[in-house]
Amino acid sequence: MIELRDYRHPEDYPAVVALWQRCGPGVQLSRSDQAEEIRKKLEHGPDLFVLAVAEGEVVGTVVGGYDGRRGLVYHLAVEAAHRRQGLGRRLMAEIEDRLRKHGCLKCYLLVAPEGEQAVEFYRELGWQAMDVFLMGKELQ
Repeated sequence: MIELRDYRHPEDYPAVVALWQRCGPGVQLSRSDQAEEIRKKLEHGPDLFVLAVAEGEVVGTVVGGYDGRRGLVYHLAVEAAHRRQGLGRRLMAEIEDRLRKHGCLKCYLLVAPEGEQAVEFYRELGWQAMDVFLMGKELQ
């Protein structure tokens, strides 16, 4: 049985980062994924970081963010042995429900260029591609 529960910091951090590293290029880790940055994220919507746990082992994650206007979904990851069993769909349904409870009306997510399978997965869940030009800037 796989349980969904909130992330607990710092005790869950090593297992979560190890999962993200195993999940391939789709989960692009950056300095925002360092322990201190995750701690800061938890100050804003701690219930928007969900783990899937099987027999005490972290086998899936999804992270959400909400700024009061729009939501974002980050780092949906499922351990290879647990894929294609509905766990990714379950995690997405959970984070979408939690975002709705925060009052979120619209949500975004990003897919890495090599994520063709991820794009199809999200389309099946009702997500749509947007015609935008993504820009970013490191502030520190």
